[in-house]
Amino acid sequence: MLLKRSRYSTAKIRWKSWFRPWHQVDLLLFILVVTLTIFGGIMIRSAELNQGLNDWFWHLVTGGVGLFFALILARIRYENLIQWHWITYAITNASLIAVMIAGTSAKGAQRWIPIGGFYIQPSEFAKIGVIITLAALLHKHTADKLPNFIRALAVTAVPWLLVFLQPDLATSLVFGAVVLAMLYWANANIGWLIILISPVVAAIVFSIQWPFSVSITKDLYLAPLGLIWALTMGLIGWRTLPWRRYSINFFGPLLVNIVCGQLGMFAWTHLLKDYQKGRITSFLNPDADPLGIGYQLINSRIAIGAGEIFGWGLNKGPMTQLNFVPEQHTDFIFSAVGEEFGFIGCLILIALFFFVCMRLLHIAKTAKDNFGSLLAIGVLAMIIFQMSVNIGMTIGLAPVAGIPLPWMSYGRSAMLANFLAIGLVESVANFRHFQKY
Repeated sequence: MLLKRSRYSTAKIRWKSWFRPWHQVDLLLFILVVTLTIFGGIMIRSAELNQGLNDWFWHLVTGGVGLFFALILARIRYENLIQWHWITYAITNASLIAVMIAGTSAKGAQRWIPIGGFYIQPSEFAKIGVIITLAALLHKHTADKLPNFIRALAVTAVPWLLVFLQPDLATSLVFGAVVLAMLYWANANIGWLIILISPVVAAIVFSIQWPFSVSITKDLYLAPLGLIWALTMGLIGWRTLPWRRYSINFFGPLLVNIVCGQLGMFAWTHLLKDYQKGRITSFLNPDADPLGIGYQLINSRIAIGAGEIFGWGLNKGPMTQLNFVPEQHTDFIFSAVGEEFGFIGCLILIALFFFVCMRLLHIAKTAKDNFGSLLAIGVLAMIIFQMSVNIGMTIGLAPVAGIPLPWMSYGRSAMLANFLAIGLVESVANFRHFQKY
């Protein structure tokens, strides 16, 4: 009897020792992302059921590979990345340059590199490289001082520009969301962040022909709301920026916003093509071109609305099974969820993402150092932005952009990148020092 107990105790100790490298990981976070991946595979299979495709199988296989690498990353001390962050940054930029030189084009963009029969999208992994680099920089020098703030922006500008030139506007927007969130978490002045995004807002505000607009030329005019916006940015600069000599802190943001506003109008009139304008504005009035640019969005909204409260049931959605929504297995997978599982299914899916974000925020707040906390916040911003834009564009609240729904949409590079990001955050959780009572 004593011998049996001894063997049982030894086996129990061995079993515990096998899991010891992951003893502090956030198990719930792993369960949530695996659940999303499996659910994504089920919905991809439903969306392609009548097309004879097996993307759902590769979705699950890629998810399994991603989970394997995430588990490996979770047991490696994340602090080691600090000394390698410039090498990570160099590899990130080199991969983006390689796409421009030897990449494969599709749908007007050059974003993929063929490797061993697979197509890798470096811009997806570049998001992780930027998060690591920014976390390392802001860990040493927080963004509460303007030189550190500007240096972080300068470092991010290179990979952002390389992605933008592919062109991949959607991923470049993800970069912007990540940078803003990490700068905020690193104690950046709120006024500096507002001034940072103000030129984009000015380009939009000035481009709208408001009442009482003053025409300068046939292409340029001053909108009252645009001028109010520029003056507001000048006042924010005057209160927050240190360059008080000759009132540069006031006139600098003021003039930059006016110039960017005029450039926005010029670009809209002379540089953007009609189909590019259509992609930006189609969500406002998709019925203006129901068989062209608005076709995908109109059918997506019909599919989601047809699901009503409880949906048609798995593999039974008419719009999904008859392939009325183009690219439904990738960027528009949420419309399949809405049609076949209804409003309740959509709420459950959003709740899963909510709990993922809450776990990421918890890890960021309990990390033992700034570097780990910033890594978690960068990943959190990446997930929130992609989820919000993807769901927003399927229901007509955001422009249609090529942003996949994390762990749900088919896309092998995006899937691997998301799991690698979770692996980094799990490493932060795994090597926390909890106080023992």
